[in-house]
Amino acid sequence: MPTLTLNEEQVFSLIQQLSPEQQDKIFQFLLEKQQKKWETLAQKGQLQIQKIAQEKNKNWEKMTEEEKEDFINDLIHEDRQCH
Repeated sequence: MPTLTLNEEQVFSLIQQLSPEQQDKIFQFLLEKQQKKWETLAQKGQLQIQKIAQEKNKNWEKMTEEEKEDFINDLIHEDRQCH
């Protein structure tokens, strides 16, 4: 199958020529493609926050949502001490 090379502007122009339903299909395709990247990033973040909590003698899994929020706020704001 031959390969067609288009620049970004040409791709956008082609998409604009599609029906709203076809544009929705393309949008859904792109969302699904990005979803896997977001899931991987979220998993990495989850592992990192668990490790950081463990280093500070905390158990992330046993913390309440409020405790997790406070913990993250404490990490973000260096001028505050962790609870």
